[in-house]
Amino acid sequence: MSAPFKRIAVLGAGQIGSVIAAMLAEQGHAVTLADANPAQLAPFAGGAFEVAPLDVADEAALTVFLTRQDIVVSACPYFLNKTIARVAVATGTHYFDLTEDVETTAFIKALGETADVALVPQCGLAPGFICILGADMAARFERVKSVKMRVGALPLYPTNALSYNVTWSVDGLINEYCNPCEIVFEGRPTLVPALEGLEHVMIDGVSYEAFNTSGGLGTLTETLDGRVSDLSYKTLRYPGHAEIMKLLLRGLELADDRETLRRILNRAAPFTRKDVVVVFVTGVGERNGRLEEDSTVLRYYGAPEMSAIQLTTAAGCVSMVELFLTGKLPQKGFVRQEDASLADFLSTTAGLRLAQGSGAAPRAGHGGDIASDEIPLRKAG
Repeated sequence: MSAPFKRIAVLGAGQIGSVIAAMLAEQGHAVTLADANPAQLAPFAGGAFEVAPLDVADEAALTVFLTRQDIVVSACPYFLNKTIARVAVATGTHYFDLTEDVETTAFIKALGETADVALVPQCGLAPGFICILGADMAARFERVKSVKMRVGALPLYPTNALSYNVTWSVDGLINEYCNPCEIVFEGRPTLVPALEGLEHVMIDGVSYEAFNTSGGLGTLTETLDGRVSDLSYKTLRYPGHAEIMKLLLRGLELADDRETLRRILNRAAPFTRKDVVVVFVTGVGERNGRLEEDSTVLRYYGAPEMSAIQLTTAAGCVSMVELFLTGKLPQKGFVRQEDASLADFLSTTAGLRLAQGSGAAPRAGHGGDIASDEIPLRKAG
């Protein structure tokens, strides 16, 4: 079933929003990329999609703009999404976003109780794709003991003290490092501090550390309530990163001065397209009368034209738009990421970009490859 062409607005012309706009335009939609900064829009003028100056903080201007759209995708910082979602409901515009912020998601969920449009927050990689993988992992067992989800967006060649480069929203990164983190422990949802729960992880000979960060579970704590004993999400980094971030956030108290921290990270951890996204999901449970463990490992490598985090985040979001337009997601109200089956998600045009790859790390002059386990797919429904 092919998706009907729609008028789609993408708000935020940054590293992710611009790729989302391009992917949607490739599928034939009438896309408008909007941003308050004309310099952000300039590289895309006269291209495959329209561009428009728009300050989303100007609610009146946003209202006029969205009345001409069928769908809006917010690639803006999380703190702007409450306003965008509220205006989307008022103008009858279906809403998608990339937020990892738990409070913002709760606000959007409340809007969805009476909305006549679909509200689909938390698209992208984590939350987003990882939530669909986690739900699928849980469904592989007759009784689930634990599901662990670990994701890292990392430089392929770390060179600074943080062993990190900022490859997406600095505001979102800081938010994940500062806010409480949801987990399920011994069957009970609970909150734990960010940057704690340090683990040492070895994946295919590469050492990582993993620690709690906020928002990555999305709505899985509710979806799997009563079905899983232990459920957790942690961010993967190269060893030593967490200790430095604790010094900055707690020792120097920059958790209370996020603007200063933002300037530090922008200066010390520049953007790179030579990155790798590592996704690791493991589940333990009963299957066929015995206790078994199952796992999925995915790695996506950046290319000159598109970084790994751009690919995974944009494709994760666009795949959800495709599923909505083909009727494979609820058509109004609050929509969870895990409302999509993994098989449906990976069969979309954008999802195929996450499912297919060469199975090798990038070679000289190449990029965008995927090295992965085969993802076992259950039939949708």
